[in-house]
Amino acid sequence: MSSLTTHCAHYLPLAPRALGPAALLCLAMALPLAAPAGADNHGELPEVTTTALTGTLHLLQGRGGNVVASVGEDGLLIIDDDYQNMVPAYEAALVDLAGADANPSFVLNTHWHSDHTGGNLFWADRGAVVVAHTRVRERMATRQDMPAMNRVVEPSPKGALPVVTFGDSLALHFNNDDLDVQHYAAGHTDGDSVVYFTAENLVHMGDLYFKDRFPFVDIASGGTVSGYIAAVQAVLERVDGSTVIVPGHGSVASKADLERYLDMLQLTSTYVSDKLEAGESVEAITEAGLGEVWASWGTGFIDEPTWISFIANSP
Repeated sequence: MSSLTTHCAHYLPLAPRALGPAALLCLAMALPLAAPAGADNHGELPEVTTTALTGTLHLLQGRGGNVVASVGEDGLLIIDDDYQNMVPAYEAALVDLAGADANPSFVLNTHWHSDHTGGNLFWADRGAVVVAHTRVRERMATRQDMPAMNRVVEPSPKGALPVVTFGDSLALHFNNDDLDVQHYAAGHTDGDSVVYFTAENLVHMGDLYFKDRFPFVDIASGGTVSGYIAAVQAVLERVDGSTVIVPGHGSVASKADLERYLDMLQLTSTYVSDKLEAGESVEAITEAGLGEVWASWGTGFIDEPTWISFIANSP
């Protein structure tokens, strides 16, 4: 079983194991549209773990992208909201954090993928203002052809769409902190945003950071490897040794962790690009591999051959 199959089987425990990696990934991305329930066969909620970070901020982790919650005197704000079928588990976790009326005032989406936007409709119906880059709304509102996954994503319900959108950046003042929401173009997608909590010295990077793993670059959604690297470099220029860095997937990180990530991105992309310029085929590069030093990086969502293909096919 490949690492991609393992990842999707983890997130979709009821999916037929006979399905190949591409089919499992398609099902994982379609889950918010297909799964009406939030409970498993025993009627128990899917698990969400909660970790205190700093000050008003907490990390919530379920099956999709990492969620950061700000809980304080102004109320509740969350960054991203996982898959649709995870909503009941997040609702319970937020009640534990913020009390019975734990409905977010704001939901910030770091990008359009359904493992980060699946709870939008539920929270919007509860009164949350959904905020994202303008490209997030555009992609969620229209039919998206994703040839690399052999699937098409139908438009999201109107109620799930961001109602406040921005271009380059957005400032939001909440719970005694100043949030700087910065757009980075053509990275993981064309609508990625990073959220800087300036007072708490914490940053949520969305899927511009898969900690200690090769990243998913959604080329069909405007992502590029060069833009991804540029975004990570830009974030590193704004953080220090005390900054708490929350990746889109994986555990909480430090500046040193992110620097190691940038090294991987630069060294592997340069290696593959140099081989291609020398006339080697993608197949030959894939067969030879990237070397033992990067072996562990291919054990997550994206395996080594897939990462090589992203580098080779990126604009």
